[in-house]
This record gives sequence, structure tokens and C-alpha cells, in this order.
Amino acid sequence: MTIRGILFDKDGTLFDYHQTWMPLNHQAALLAARGNTTLAHSLLINGGWDAQSDRVASGSLLAACTNHEIAQSWADQIGGWDVDELARIVTDQFNEGGVDSAVPVTDLPSFLMDLRNRGYKLGVATSDSESGALGMLGRFGALDYLDFVSGYDSGHGPKPTPGMVYAFCKTCGIEPCETIMVGDNWHDVETGRNAGVALTVGVLTGTSTREDLHGVADHVLDNVEQLVELFDQLSN
Repeated sequence: MTIRGILFDKDGTLFDYHQTWMPLNHQAALLAARGNTTLAHSLLINGGWDAQSDRVASGSLLAACTNHEIAQSWADQIGGWDVDELARIVTDQFNEGGVDSAVPVTDLPSFLMDLRNRGYKLGVATSDSESGALGMLGRFGALDYLDFVSGYDSGHGPKPTPGMVYAFCKTCGIEPCETIMVGDNWHDVETGRNAGVALTVGVLTGTSTREDLHGVADHVLDNVEQLVELFDQLSN
């Protein structure tokens, strides 16, 4: 097995999902509900939120879907919203707040530079918008080490369709069978499998538990920092 490229999910993989996104989810739901707290909580619950733990379920609307899909679901529940307008509002809210609230799971420049020095092509494929991804990654100096960044609106299709993997491979001059897909939920794993990647790796810094990912991903790690150790094991 020859691995030449690593494609990361963003939220829950490079950034801690709940620390980064729960404040933003609450704010966006309240905007969608036009200030009605009870209705906002209903939107969040239907999106996969557990009020007691303030966490989001693996594979749920809030955990894995695009801003437009979230807006579509919320507009269906509330009524009176144009979906595209609500999607724009949600995206603006996420973009504006995401840069400030982002909590990386590690020192991203150091981590990514180490992988680059090992010869890997690196990319990010996220269900967030491309502008949101660029803002968050840029704040922490990660963009200089990435060969590719794609959001759901970059023109390659949403997860779990394989378009973002294909675009990454085309950009980097590699094949899917030379690529690893790393993410925190089944949408990421399915994206990799649909593209025919060499390996899928699940991490536990997002919305999924080890039980959620066991038997779905080829490997499950506590966090992305353990990738180097995994590579060393696979090469022996």
C-alpha cells in the first residue's frame, strides 16, 4: 500500500466539534426561530442536539449536513422562510462566528508541516462552506500546508458523494487508491469508500463514539495526532 495523500474532514477532525460549533448552532437556531428560544431548541433537537449534554448525535443533521441542508430542514419546520435566504443567513452566522470560536485539536501548522515533510499531499473536505473553511484554517496558519480546501459549495458535490476526493486527487496528481480519508462520522467514511480510497480513518474529537465508528472505518483513533503512529504501524 502506497499512501501519497491525506484528505481531512474539518469540524470534529481538525477542530473540536462541540467546543467550536455548539455556540454557533445555538446562535443560528435562534436567528432561524426569529428569537423564539423554545422554537430554537426544537430546531436543535430535531437536528440531533441533546439538551442535557449539549452535544450532537453522530451522523445527525447538525453533525454531518451542509448549511443548505440545515436551512432546508429548519425552513420546513418553521415555515415562512425562503430556503436560500435562510441558508445565506446560517452561512453568514457560521462564517462570522467560526473564526472566533474555532478550537483546533492540535497545533495545526506543526502537525501539518510534519506530514508535509513526510511527503504527503494534504487537503480538507468539509460540509461547511469554502469561505468558512478558509477563514478558520487561515486563522491558525494551516493554509500554507494544504494543497486543497473544499466546502460543500465548491462545486465538487456534498458528502458522501466522492467528488471532493476526486478533486483533491486531481489537484495533487494522485489516485484515490493512494489516499486516506480522515473524519469524525460516517459521512466522511462513506465519502472515502465511495471514492475508492486506500483507507478510512475515524477520529473521536467530533460527534461519534468509538462504537459509532467501529466496524465502519478501517481504523479509529483518539485524534489526528495518532496518524503518524498509525503510519508507522502500517509500514512495519
